[in-house]
Amino acid sequence: MPNVIRKTYPAGISTGLLILLYTLVFFLSQQIFTVSYDDLDEHKNVLFGMFLAATAFIIMVLILWEELLFPVKLREVNGGMIFHNHRNKIQTQILIYCTIPAIFCFIYVEYEVNYIRFFIMAAICIIVPVVGKIGSGIKNYNDFLRITDEEVEYKDNEKMGIYETKNIQTFTIITHDREHTHQIELLFKDNSTVMIDLHEMELEEYYYFIYDYLKAHYGHMLKEIKMDD
Repeated sequence: MPNVIRKTYPAGISTGLLILLYTLVFFLSQQIFTVSYDDLDEHKNVLFGMFLAATAFIIMVLILWEELLFPVKLREVNGGMIFHNHRNKIQTQILIYCTIPAIFCFIYVEYEVNYIRFFIMAAICIIVPVVGKIGSGIKNYNDFLRITDEEVEYKDNEKMGIYETKNIQTFTIITHDREHTHQIELLFKDNSTVMIDLHEMELEEYYYFIYDYLKAHYGHMLKEIKMDD
């Protein structure tokens, strides 16, 4: 069974934060409509529009705060471990994301809105998830790193390879603290090298577990370099 390696806050705290955020956005979303607070009693249908706008915002939050729905897990393969972003995650994110533009289209058609405020809120809810998670998730859809007792295999967009560990002389972990990026350099016995960019593969969350695995299985071949620039 996969082991969860990154957990969010306890369920009660996470739920409380979401409820608090939803309530705040619900009341603030009134500003995207032309109806004032004083007139809401006469235009109760606007309350449903506010509910929809707040829902769209919370969907955006769930996509960005992905550990709430998609905790990072370790998966074992024969003789080792495989690290990758699960395809089901990005598929589900895209599916629930599609409800955001649908909600704003419905609001635009059914209600009188303050155009400037409406389009600002719609742009935030529609663009931020794509830039923050979905775009990179699609880009790295097939990326993975597999480390076993016999082989190291990886795929990073156009780069990929599979190497027998008996031909590897050292594994070097390179950490750029200022940029929060992580790389693994494979030095082979023929002095050739291969650089695996974990940050470009969206594997940053796995970094310490990859390091621990390499240390446990290839400690005599492991080096570490930390760079501040």
